[in-house]
This record gives sequence, C-alpha cells and structure tokens, in this order.
Amino acid sequence: MAGLIKREDVEAVRDRARIDEIVSAHVTLKPAGVGSLKGLCPFHDERSPSFHVRPGVGRWHCFGCGEGGDVISFVQKIDGMGFAEAVEYLADRVGVQLRYEDSRTGAASAPGRREEPGKRQRLLEAHRVAAEFYSEQLFGSGAQAGRAFLAERSFDRADAEKFGVGYAPTGWDALLRHLQGRGFTQAELVASGLVSQGQRGIYDRFRGRLVWPIRDVTGAVIGFGARRLYDEDQGPKYLNTPETTLYKKSQVLYGIDLAKRAIAQSKRVVIVEGYTDVMAAHLSGVETAVATCGTAFGGDHAKVVRRLLGDTTAGGGLQLASGTSLGGEVVFTFDGDAAGQKAAVRAFGEDQRFHAQTFVAVEPSGMDPCDLRMARGPEGVRALVDGRVPLFEFVIRTTLDQFDLETVEGRVGALRSAAPLVAGIRDRSMQLGYARNLARWIGIDTEEVRREVGRAASTPSRAAGPDRRSERRPGEASAPGAADGTSTVPVLAAPDPRDPVARLERQALIVVLQYPQHVPPAFDDLGEDAFGVPAWRAVHAAVRAAGGAATGRELGGGRWVEEVVEQAPEAVLPLVTELAVAPVPEDRENVIGAYVADVVRALVDLGLTRRVADAKSRLQRLDPAADPDAYRLAFEQLLAVEQQRRTLRDSA
Repeated sequence: MAGLIKREDVEAVRDRARIDEIVSAHVTLKPAGVGSLKGLCPFHDERSPSFHVRPGVGRWHCFGCGEGGDVISFVQKIDGMGFAEAVEYLADRVGVQLRYEDSRTGAASAPGRREEPGKRQRLLEAHRVAAEFYSEQLFGSGAQAGRAFLAERSFDRADAEKFGVGYAPTGWDALLRHLQGRGFTQAELVASGLVSQGQRGIYDRFRGRLVWPIRDVTGAVIGFGARRLYDEDQGPKYLNTPETTLYKKSQVLYGIDLAKRAIAQSKRVVIVEGYTDVMAAHLSGVETAVATCGTAFGGDHAKVVRRLLGDTTAGGGLQLASGTSLGGEVVFTFDGDAAGQKAAVRAFGEDQRFHAQTFVAVEPSGMDPCDLRMARGPEGVRALVDGRVPLFEFVIRTTLDQFDLETVEGRVGALRSAAPLVAGIRDRSMQLGYARNLARWIGIDTEEVRREVGRAASTPSRAAGPDRRSERRPGEASAPGAADGTSTVPVLAAPDPRDPVARLERQALIVVLQYPQHVPPAFDDLGEDAFGVPAWRAVHAAVRAAGGAATGRELGGGRWVEEVVEQAPEAVLPLVTELAVAPVPEDRENVIGAYVADVVRALVDLGLTRRVADAKSRLQRLDPAADPDAYRLAFEQLLAVEQQRRTLRDSA
C-alpha cells in the first residue's frame, strides 16, 4: 500500500464533502429544526426516524442503535470500506487531490501510488538481524546502563537471553550501518520502522535504550519496544516500532510466542501491563502472561486470545459461560491505584468478547508483577493471579465506592449507576445473580434492584460507531470489530434520563458543541469537577482539552467538534457525536443566543448550589466554641458563595 494520506488532505475531504448530500444518497432526510435533518436509520430497522444529521458540525448519529460519526465513517459503514478507501472515494467526489507520505523520503508522493517498498520476508529478515545486533550490544562496554536497569529489577544475563532483551547504542546510525552492511536497502529499512526519516536523512529509531523484541505467535520478530535509560533522552519513556506492514499495535501481544503453549494447555491468559511484568510473571511460573504494546487491550487482541484459548464459539463468543469456565480464564492485572482501577473498568468493555470467565487481579499496595517478584519472590506473583476476582464484581464494586451508602441519596445514586452494568451482562443467570449481590452490597430490596435493572435494560444502549479511529492516523483503517460485527470499543454507561442534573449537564454540552459562539465566558471558568455525571464529566474533559468554548468560537462548526473528538478517549467518542447532533429545544436563530446563555447560567448556578450545600455541611460539623477561628472562616466562605449565587441570579 502507499504511505499514509496526508492529514491536511483528509481534513480537506472532511470539510468539502457535505454530509447531508452524502447521506441523502442512502437516506431520505427531512428538516428537524434549524440546522438539523432526520430520517430512518440505514443501519437498523425502525419505523420512526431516529437518525439525525447536523451539517453544520459535520456529524451524524442514530439515537436508536447508537451508531454515529462523521462523513468518512458514514461511507465506511454504509459501503463497507476501510478508512483510506472511504477518503479516496470522497476525494474523487469533491475534487480533492490526495497526497501520500512517501515512506522512503518522507515527502508527498504522487496521488494514487500503491507500491509497497520492501517485501514481507525481507522485512522479517531485517528484524531478525536487528534483534541479534541489539542482543549482542547488551553485553558490550557501552551498555552498562542497560545491564544496571535489568539487575535492579532482579533480572540476570540468562533472563535477558531468554527474552531476547538487547541494547540500542547511543549513536545515530549504528544499526543503520550494520543492516546496510548486510545488504538491506534504505527503502526496506524505512519500511521496517527500524530507522526514522529526518531532514538530514535517515537514522536509527532506537538510540541509547533497552530494547525488547516483539514477536508474533510464530516467533518471528515484527517490532521492538524500547525503554529510556538516560536523563538527556527527551523522548517518551517507552518507544515502540511505528505502524508498519508487519507491526500493528492493536494486534500484537508481547510474550505471545512464549505463552501460547501454556495458554492453550491451561485455558488461561494473564494480561499484564509491561515488558518487565511479562518477564517477572514467566520467571515466577505464570507462563501465560502477555502484554499489549503501547495501547489498551482491544478487540483484535481479543481475537488472538480467543484462538489460543480454543474459543471458537460462533459470533465471537459474546455469551459468557455461567458456572464453569468453558472457554478458559482471562485475568487482567492492574495496579491498585486510581489509574489501575480505571484500566479495569475500561477492560469491562471487552469482557463479553470472550466465551470465558474474566477476572481482575489487583495488588492493593500498587505493586506490579515486577515489583512483587522483587519484594515477595515468585510466590507473590503467583498469589496475585490466584487472588483474582470476577471482573463484573470488581467493576460494580468500584462503581459503588463512589457513593456514600450510608445515605438514601447515595444508595439511590449507586443503584442508578450500577444497574446499567448489571443489565449489560448478557448471561441471564449471571445477571440475576449479580442483581441479588447488588441488592446486598447496597442494602436495598432485591425486587427494587431487579426493577431498576429491567429499566436500564430497556434503555437503548450506546454502541460505538465506525468513527472509532483508534489509531487516529489518516490513511489507516479503523480496527475491525468483533466476529459478529459489533464494535470493540467500550462505552460509558448511559446517564439516567430521569435525573434533572444529568439532563441539565447534557444540554449544556450540547450547546457548547453546537453553538460555541453563543456560550458565555463563564463556561470556560468551570473546573474539572463542574459535571457530576461521569459520562458528561468525561465529555467536559475533552472539551476543556480542546481549548473550551473559546476555541470553538474561533474554529466553528465541524472543525470545533473534530477538535473535541481528537481529545476524547475512545469510550467518549460516541457521546461527543451524539451531543453534537442532538436536537436543541430552542434552536430558532432569533432566540438561540439567549437559550444558550440560560443553559450555561443554570449549570453555573447548579455548581454554586453544590458549593453552598458543602459549605453549610462543613459549618454544621464545626464547634464554634472549640475552634472559633475555623468556624468564622467557614462562615465567611459560606457567605461568599451565597453572594456569588445571588449575583448570578440577579443578573438573570
């Protein structure tokens, strides 16, 4: 294939291809308010139109099936095209001349070029030679820092040789000269990802780093992962091989070549988070350990694991086994800190990808397998895996931990947040069992929990559409979904539509995405805790990362929404698209400005009301006789917040 399509050309296609014209070739669209169109969804059967298109922001979304995205993703979905094919199709329609990054020189190549520099076997041979070179360098005079890194983590020479660990010299062209001396051409080396292209020519991609060879299931080296060793190295802590014809980070698992036999025999795979964790696990007797390489565990990884587990259930094994681990065990290990908990919750989105029992193994003290092996020996690593808990239980309990179950409000909030998780369990017997557990954990009647789970199950779920762009690189196709065609991207639970706070927060985000030019400056002054609903808080974080409404006023329309999309995690992308397309109650041109201001003012008022309640609670807990200074300060803070709220309401 050619190199990647240049990003600016992709943006030009996205700007010029009118989404309403492209969609109208497949869907009859009718007006649905100012700037909005709707029709019957082409992706699922329906009688009432729930498919909305908003040309002004260049997005589409179906509120029935949850699919959504931009004009490129629509063509991908409707015509079964890859990302690059869809861009090329639209470019032909709107007259954009596409340019491709020439992987040999870094310059733009001629349109339509489709030659592939370097054949697969030559690239594999280059990687094999590179792995031998790096391995030899580890025990040379210049690799003291690399050997010290391994020794500090209790790895000796035999361990390094077992896993093929090597060292990339600090020079700019040590590997380049070695490979050219073995007959490899410049074009082959650039295509392999072993070297990088700069203004002054090509140079070694990895320099002054500890290097791990990444192999496919056959044992062939297809890429490398490299760890920074020196303070003067300004690059990332871990640097991987770029995407090549051999190396697709959404599909590779480090250690899979060593673990495949044990996985097939034991029907268990342990997912850890780093190269040294894989080494520590294998050396501790957990020989089924593998790790992703610079990306989260996704749908393509799940396919690899399913094959090794022997899970060939039709439809991709989406139905969990109840009672026994018919398809084997998948154990995710995460650190015990907040980041580790978030990773476990993210993994929940992949759980039902397996016909297996899926577990989480969390070390409360925050140690990873490498740390555990050093602190407690191999027994500590084995104990971590043996102490696993079901992923469903872990995610539900993590959700409950966010609420004060000693109060009625906390218990109700916990139930509403956890019920969609229980409703999402596909196995009916397990769903009923977790409903009973949820009732016990919260302290609410079982029947009430079952009713809430039933209501959650009847609410249409949000499925991530084809606009995933997990790699976010123009010219590359999105990662394929599960075997049955479903999306592989986890999504956040839908907020309770009955909750007035959730409704207000949702409406505020809608107007910020659709009408940033009318949003008062007060919105951008809101902190990261301004949104109470987790889903909307995540969208707000993406809006803030994109520069807030001020940036939206500068960019306008589709460019603004696209900027928010670029900042949003994969699980948040469908929500951004939904909000960017959602109908606005008052979208007449002559009143929209006042409506937007009212919504933002109400959101700010809500935040001040929360602060007033917090200040009153803090004041009530203080004893004025025991600590008069603290009491006076708390009282002054309460008066100040109440004055802010009074001023806001008077201005309305």
